[in-house]
Amino acid sequence: MQDASPLIRIDLPELIRLQADARALRLPGTRPVTVRQAGVNRSRQKGRGMVFSEVRLYQPGDDIRSIDWRVTARRQQPHTKLYEEERERPLLILCDLGDSLYFGSEGAYKRVRAAQVAGLIAWLGLFAGDQVGGIVFSDHQCDVLRPARRRRAVVRLLDSLVQRQDDHTGPSGQNTEGSRLDEALREARRIAHTGSRVFIISDFINLSPETPALIAQLARHNTISALRVIDPLEQALPERGRFAVAGPDGPLWFDAGNSAFREAFQAKVAEHEYKVERCFSLAGVNAVPLYTGQQPAQVLKTVLGPRGRLG
Repeated sequence: MQDASPLIRIDLPELIRLQADARALRLPGTRPVTVRQAGVNRSRQKGRGMVFSEVRLYQPGDDIRSIDWRVTARRQQPHTKLYEEERERPLLILCDLGDSLYFGSEGAYKRVRAAQVAGLIAWLGLFAGDQVGGIVFSDHQCDVLRPARRRRAVVRLLDSLVQRQDDHTGPSGQNTEGSRLDEALREARRIAHTGSRVFIISDFINLSPETPALIAQLARHNTISALRVIDPLEQALPERGRFAVAGPDGPLWFDAGNSAFREAFQAKVAEHEYKVERCFSLAGVNAVPLYTGQQPAQVLKTVLGPRGRLG
């Protein structure tokens, strides 16, 4: 019988192999996007560029260098070639690998799903010709990798994801994750170019009062997507049975069938869900759930445009 225990760790070769899944996400079709920097993403604005769009009648003010002389001669009226400007959009991935992600009841540990979806996004950005960078952080360290348009930049990011998985030192009982997320958001504001595409990958277990404002500030000049990594056991208890989870002072046992415990647990869940929803509402950002039992490639389809574009 196949082992049903969650995948607890992912290594660099596995993250590199995710480029095959990223290529599979790049479906036929295109979608123009509106950004303001020169590069490889298409905008709705017509102008001089690399991608031919159409020919239309010459209008006063058109660049005479764009006149299509063959069409002009054939139709006996001046016609102008139009192009879709190609523009660059840096991609920044904020990936949380804090101690609260060192957990999973099905599929994979949350830290594994976070690393997998970060890897997929990085490969998609590279294949689109974008600059790719990231901020990978645990409760103990924060790696800042500035965006660059090179395969080496993606591999460095993947290697950071692997290294930060090893930062876990066991439950400490200290609420440090919120401050680490805030630190990553501040770093993102510092290194993100206006018009960047930013993905925030976290379980958002511990949010500080500053978190919504920091996300909102980052969203003011950039496009933000949040991917919230969730284990089903964090939202609903099994109907019955005794279970143990790691705590600051060792394993904590609970009886899932105890009505008082179930009521207190659901109250905590409702309180946290309200806190998370309020955070994203104040920040003006939508959060896509990624459950540990789901494959990240399937979830990413909900945030990707045609041809696997990141928006």
